[in-house]
Amino acid sequence: MIRTYVDRTKKFFTGQKPPDGRFSVYTSLFILVPFIFAGIAFLAFTVAYQGRGGPAAGHLSWWWCVAVVLFACLAGIAITVSILAPVRRVVDAVKKAQVFSASDMESTDRALRRGDFDQFDSLFQEVTNLISKVDARERFPEIVGQSASMRGVLSRIMKVAPTDTTVLILGESGVGKELVAEAIYRESKRRKRSFVALNCVAIPAGLLESELFGHERGAFTGAQGRKIGKFELADGGTLFLDEIGDMPLETQAKLLRVLQERKFQRVGGNSIINIDVRFIAASNKNLERMVGEGTFREDLYYRLNVFTIYIPPLRERIEDIPLLARHILHDAPGTPEPTPDAMRELVTWHWPGNVRELKNVIERAAVMAEEGVISSFGLPRRNLSPVMDVAWNSSSPDFSEAEADDDFNLDRHVAEHEKDIIIAALKKTGGVQAGAARLLGISQRSLWHRVKKYGIDVEAFKKKRNNE
Repeated sequence: MIRTYVDRTKKFFTGQKPPDGRFSVYTSLFILVPFIFAGIAFLAFTVAYQGRGGPAAGHLSWWWCVAVVLFACLAGIAITVSILAPVRRVVDAVKKAQVFSASDMESTDRALRRGDFDQFDSLFQEVTNLISKVDARERFPEIVGQSASMRGVLSRIMKVAPTDTTVLILGESGVGKELVAEAIYRESKRRKRSFVALNCVAIPAGLLESELFGHERGAFTGAQGRKIGKFELADGGTLFLDEIGDMPLETQAKLLRVLQERKFQRVGGNSIINIDVRFIAASNKNLERMVGEGTFREDLYYRLNVFTIYIPPLRERIEDIPLLARHILHDAPGTPEPTPDAMRELVTWHWPGNVRELKNVIERAAVMAEEGVISSFGLPRRNLSPVMDVAWNSSSPDFSEAEADDDFNLDRHVAEHEKDIIIAALKKTGGVQAGAARLLGISQRSLWHRVKKYGIDVEAFKKKRNNE
């Protein structure tokens, strides 16, 4: 369907006004395409008729005009039907798979009969989302998450993995940077070679060079024999340098040379060793800020920052928390089940330790579970943000009643609760999304996506504030 918006008109044809306040005129393809074909045919006939002298031409009749226009209309209808045929096959396949509800499919059928593309455009988007989720689960089963931000991360992994491009993974501690690095390795051309990981913060500064470059016998006190470093061990494969922001400046300079020249010397050695290594680095620090402060080399930063993957914190993708919880509990002894009240604790906590903290909390609760049921994870009932408290107190669902009716749906309640929290934040800031994002502890872009997802009218909060 082709939609035309007509602003500031008093007459409209749909019976309802869109959310943005503009009036709409809807034209079906079954009307539009034949009309265009007929118009072109009529115009061509008129030009030919006048070119032959008008009525004096004699042999041209307006009955021919009617016939040509009618034929053009029929041709337009036939072309429209052929265009919609593939769409019909897709809709039938989705209906057969029973992916969506009967009411959704019924409205899609009506839209298809009218040639109303706008009505079932959302269906195609949902199918695309489902396909991307299934593909992500199949290719990266160890990375759990179906939120839009995590699908974006997986998409970037698939793009960069087949290349030898240096990758910089950024994100808070505990978000799973090493899992992403391993996923890149498994999808790369080097997957049959070695994957060597080194945590730069776990090695004392005096021993870090020896770990990276190796050393010769007698290079320093205690060097009883030759040691092969991580660079050599990763030759032909992938080297993952975790928490590279904690690497000493002196070692950073030597690492930069290896990145540029792909060769080095062992500590205490004289021979040049050439290597073929793909580098992946990760940090939970703001490396750009460290460059400005002089605690991280600028040239090394730009050498590493070729392709960046940012992993969002858990608090910015709370829709992934139930999936992560089920995944962790699946491997727990006895596979205990959390109560709805216990799950509520998980989705309302702010998770400063991200997935690592979530894993520890769930494993501890699984050990303490009684009769295969987790009644509480031992988390505070409230978040640190007062906005969360207001939203929670005003819209707490009755879980005992839901359980009694066997009608409880966690995802639905999580979505409703998230919407209430966002509305409370927007009310507090008078519709200023930047301020609401700060209150919620998420990025402004993340808030914008959620506002769009739940159809929240931000302008209403701004108008209310101005009236007050």
